[in-house]
Amino acid sequence: MSQTYSRDLDLNLLRVFVVVAETGSVTAAAGRLYLTQPAISASLKRLQSAVGAPLFARQGRGVSLTARGARLLDRARPLLSALIDAALAPPAFDPTESDRTVRIGLADSTETWLLPRLLAELAREAPHMRVVVLPVQFRTVGSALASGAIDLAVTVADEVPSGIARRTLFVGGFVCLYDPRHARIGKRLTRASYLAHQHVIVSYNGDLRGIVEDLLGIDRKVRVSVPTFHPVGALVEGSDLLATVPERVAREVLVHRPRLRTAHLPFPLGATPMELLYRSALADDPALQFVMEHITRIASADVRAPARGQRR
Repeated sequence: MSQTYSRDLDLNLLRVFVVVAETGSVTAAAGRLYLTQPAISASLKRLQSAVGAPLFARQGRGVSLTARGARLLDRARPLLSALIDAALAPPAFDPTESDRTVRIGLADSTETWLLPRLLAELAREAPHMRVVVLPVQFRTVGSALASGAIDLAVTVADEVPSGIARRTLFVGGFVCLYDPRHARIGKRLTRASYLAHQHVIVSYNGDLRGIVEDLLGIDRKVRVSVPTFHPVGALVEGSDLLATVPERVAREVLVHRPRLRTAHLPFPLGATPMELLYRSALADDPALQFVMEHITRIASADVRAPARGQRR
């Protein structure tokens, strides 16, 4: 511990000292601070003991500053004013001048639709802000936020530690992505046709179980398991493989691979909320609020766009 912080000096004593110096009276200072006169006198005694010199001399019914006290007042008053201003004034934030680095945890299913749009908006409104992206998923996002490795996250999440706030951006379902030139599913994708085809799945566990196996207990013919959604479009295109992916992922894949198509699943898989998560302690951080507002707006503006090439 540095010598400054190791000194036995309560900053509240300085507050008492300044008020006594300004009023010239222990009685008046007690009334202003809502303390008793003995409490004021005890505080001054402690401060003088810490300073090692008298700070006041009696003058009539009041007190006046000694030379040592006058020097202390000159230094203490502006410092206390600065501390009060720092505690009470809202933090100033100008996005056009901010060079803040924001660490964002993104699920792989969010990177392609969110990150380019977010960076484009930041380039216009906060050109000096920087973004560090780290991969997260529903099992890891809680610990990444709690440890401070990331400031906020956009992902699907399970239970998270206390102190983590969460906001639903949208609720999305799943579709079947396929190449109609190779995968013959007919006019309508049936359960039999779905199970007759081979599949590419995304597994964060590195196994042959995907969301269909985990939620419905249905075993598929899995040809390949990959750890993220990024290669799914390339694997489906030119093959007879089917991929069960979030609607938002399929929408982005179809932008770059327009020959692919999507079909509704032949069984109810439910919908999953995509959430914005952040530490509650940082809820009043203006830079993070700025970024989260942009994320929320991007998600809201894009959620209603239909996936192209969708079949019933």
